[in-house]
Amino acid sequence: MGELRRPVPRPNSVSAPFWKAAKEGRLQIQLCQACGAYVFYPREVCSECLAPELEWVHASGKGTLYSFTIARAPTHPAFSDDVPYVIAIVELEEGPRITTNIIDCPEEDIRIGMALQATFPQVDDSQVLVKFRPE
Repeated sequence: MGELRRPVPRPNSVSAPFWKAAKEGRLQIQLCQACGAYVFYPREVCSECLAPELEWVHASGKGTLYSFTIARAPTHPAFSDDVPYVIAIVELEEGPRITTNIIDCPEEDIRIGMALQATFPQVDDSQVLVKFRPE
């Protein structure tokens, strides 16, 4: 049996700008031109007003920890060597929340409301992820 491959994001026509920016070490989210709401995850219409006028804009990459759990059993067999790891919801400075991982932080230091900064670890030659570390 071959080595288990980790699941990775599969960019599509809607999410491709997000992943392209991440590869460049930048966090981008959508901004609705009709109502001014910041939108994440990538969509074809605004989650607030349903307008299709969404523009990709630079996000600060700063956020605060909204919620988290510590996975002590792998959420996928390919992550067996990584446990324990932190699965988190980070509220971006711009408002939307993103599901991600917290890295480079001891478990005992993790606190709701802690300041975080986006980081872009390389998965392989073609893919990066968006994770967060303490600011």
